[in-house]
Amino acid sequence: MRLSLGPVLFYWSRQQLLDFYAEMAEQPLEVIYLGETVCSKRRALSLDDWLGLARDLRAHSGVEVVLSGLALLEAGSEQSSLRRLCANGELRVEANDMAAVQVLSESGLEFVGGPALNVYNAFALAELQAAGMRRWVPPVECSGALLQALLDQCRQQQISVPELELFAWGYLPLAYSARCFTARAEQRPKDNCDFVCQYYPEGLPLLTQEGQPLFTLNGIQTLSAGVSNLLAEYPQLQQMGVDILRLSPRLQAMSQVIGYFDQVRHGGEPPLVVDGCNGYWYGQAGMLRVEEAGLC
Repeated sequence: MRLSLGPVLFYWSRQQLLDFYAEMAEQPLEVIYLGETVCSKRRALSLDDWLGLARDLRAHSGVEVVLSGLALLEAGSEQSSLRRLCANGELRVEANDMAAVQVLSESGLEFVGGPALNVYNAFALAELQAAGMRRWVPPVECSGALLQALLDQCRQQQISVPELELFAWGYLPLAYSARCFTARAEQRPKDNCDFVCQYYPEGLPLLTQEGQPLFTLNGIQTLSAGVSNLLAEYPQLQQMGVDILRLSPRLQAMSQVIGYFDQVRHGGEPPLVVDGCNGYWYGQAGMLRVEEAGLC
């Protein structure tokens, strides 16, 4: 299986982004996703900057680079930006909203279907493939049983299966809203937020009244409180025919995470302790850690 690095979900400074990708260029990755998927106000890098970074990454390591689009479009200006993104002329685009699917399909461009698209059966998958989708990232709450049933349904209906990429590590993007939760937590209006999310490079933890971790707030995006980790499920994912494992960026220790996955895919032993949640994969509450057949 190949390894991919998903788009950065958090608001990092320009220098943090450049330093991060300079480090990632040295990692054993086959695919890197670039771009802003959460908030159009986050402009540490422009589209031209992202394209320049993509050229540098490809020249340095030969990695495939994909541009990711917003998961929630709220204004006409964002539609205009989306059209420019789709018409970049160099890179394949990851569609995280049906507006992007329409723009790319009308332009005759192949694309990646991101995890924000709601695809839960073979017929929806067939429609998106007809529109030009060549790689699919299932929704993060998709269980292994549901994914297997969908793949079986594709075979029964003689529907081809696109390249399959699975969200295997990182904070799970659970929901999007027109409201900015980070700004609200700082008592600021969304239109005058002062980019307070930049002070939370791995999101703002949200606790229950009992003080237990519940979610992570990231602007208009709600993430899981814990990091999802399917490293122990590697043999199962391989048997299912997953082509790519997606690792979602964090500011700290990302190279170590990539190293663990690279080690396991080359037949090495995993860490003695594989932490993080995996409940969704087993059809249970996403925040749980389920120990079943696997490497650990």
